[in-house]
Amino acid sequence: MHVLRSFLRVSSRAFDAFEEWWEGSTARHLIAMVLVGGFVVSLLMIEANRLGWLPASLSGELSTNHFKAIDIAFTLFLVVELVGLVVGLATSVADTAGKQFEVFSLILIRRSFKELVKFEEEPIRWGFEAGREAVQFLVVDATAALLIFLTLGLFYQLQRHEPITETEGEAYYFVAQKKLVANGLLLILFGLGIYAVVQPLMGGASIPFFNTFYTILIFSDVLVVLISLRYSATYHVVFRNSGFAAATVMIRLALSGPRYLGAALGVGAALFNLGVAAAYSYVAPAAESSTERNVERKRLHRDQSAVSHATEEKGAPTTDPPPRA
Repeated sequence: MHVLRSFLRVSSRAFDAFEEWWEGSTARHLIAMVLVGGFVVSLLMIEANRLGWLPASLSGELSTNHFKAIDIAFTLFLVVELVGLVVGLATSVADTAGKQFEVFSLILIRRSFKELVKFEEEPIRWGFEAGREAVQFLVVDATAALLIFLTLGLFYQLQRHEPITETEGEAYYFVAQKKLVANGLLLILFGLGIYAVVQPLMGGASIPFFNTFYTILIFSDVLVVLISLRYSATYHVVFRNSGFAAATVMIRLALSGPRYLGAALGVGAALFNLGVAAAYSYVAPAAESSTERNVERKRLHRDQSAVSHATEEKGAPTTDPPPRA
């Protein structure tokens, strides 16, 4: 046990150091430079490829469509958002559930921009036949992202941030365990990002990066649910955390499903997440009142038992005497 606690303290210090750097001005400036630089370099490389300035070995691997640069910039931005999602895991399970939908809505926006790549001509020209499907996908994904964005506003308003631990020591170790999970996710995210970049360069097939990471998030959500049982096994808390994990499963299915059905499932998942938050806000006060009543009844029962036991020790009768005739 001592070794485990020491390991948790080391993990927490590592996480705190990264979180402090990540939320500082240095990281923000670096991220902005990477995003802007990646977007500009992508545009320049695409333009050079269109003009035939690149060698044949490289030109075949690069796009000639300027809209591909938007896809690259959004991909980098989404990776940054995923890091923020993981960092927020140690703070609040509910806020992390909302952050997952924030990232998902941005993935839908990214997919909308990716449809522009299908238009090979610049400036864009499309008619009823040519490009109709791309426009339909763009509208569907963008509309779904907007609906999720609106749903998140209600979701955050309904949040009830109540500790499930009873002491400061329990709170520290519960957060420390979540930080350990977050550290593992950061390492997986970093390794997955390297693999996603290197694999195509080595001639392999590209991996569905965001689909894969959301699959990993399902397991991490379930793990956090199991960890939370150590500190609270009350029904409404377990249901809320399990419901948020189920919403993550829906997001994962939405990412890999057909475009129309996937967008509808994504909106449905956001509404389900909202429903879990609303139900928790309604049930939690009633459940806590019921628990307090049960505790009070048990306390009264113990007090009555103690009084009866004390009376028996004094030799007094434990029941009222029979009435006189």
